[in-house]
Amino acid sequence: MTDHDREAVGQRFDPALMQRARAQSWAALRGIRERMHPGISEDEAKAAAAEVFSDLGMERLWHQPYIRIGPNTTKTYRQPSMPDVRLGENDIYFIDLGLVFDGHEGDVGDTFVVGEAPEQQACAQAARDLYRDVAAKWATEGLTGHNLYNYAQERAEAMGWRFNHAIKGHRISDFPHSVHKGGDLGDFGHSPSSGLWVLEIQIAHPTEPFGAFYEDLLTDPAH
Repeated sequence: MTDHDREAVGQRFDPALMQRARAQSWAALRGIRERMHPGISEDEAKAAAAEVFSDLGMERLWHQPYIRIGPNTTKTYRQPSMPDVRLGENDIYFIDLGLVFDGHEGDVGDTFVVGEAPEQQACAQAARDLYRDVAAKWATEGLTGHNLYNYAQERAEAMGWRFNHAIKGHRISDFPHSVHKGGDLGDFGHSPSSGLWVLEIQIAHPTEPFGAFYEDLLTDPAH
């Protein structure tokens, strides 16, 4: 498969609808955040998320929602959560959504803290800062996907966090993007085009059992 094939889209693909799916996905994430409270479990949070999705007119999921709390924030989407974890009074959690609106895919994620948890708050902010740093490298220097993730690892370690190498970003497009087999952004040998690739960042504390996640669509700064 050529890199051109890895950026293929369907006949109904519309960049404006991709941006709308992105905006609606962020609205969904904010709605879930408003429903998070100490004592809630991951399953209860997912039930609340389903109500948010319905209110926003989501067509379908393209991947299940991941809501990870406390020690589960170090796990990737391939790893099951430890059971019976509930959000503490001073705790961390992240939300990872893959939603379809108007036949186009959105994929967003962010990490939040409740109560007084300064180390967790620093971790959540570091994931956002690292995303913005790496995205700026793409926008200004046109780094390849492979080099973007090399840079992300170097910066994470310099900031004092463990970088999760298993998370490497991916394609989205008109649903279903899997038809186009875009693969991982971290294995892409060219500079990724705007509006097609999700940059994922997952980091963890070097010794404590918590981490943070952030993801968004790489898109031209004008959008």
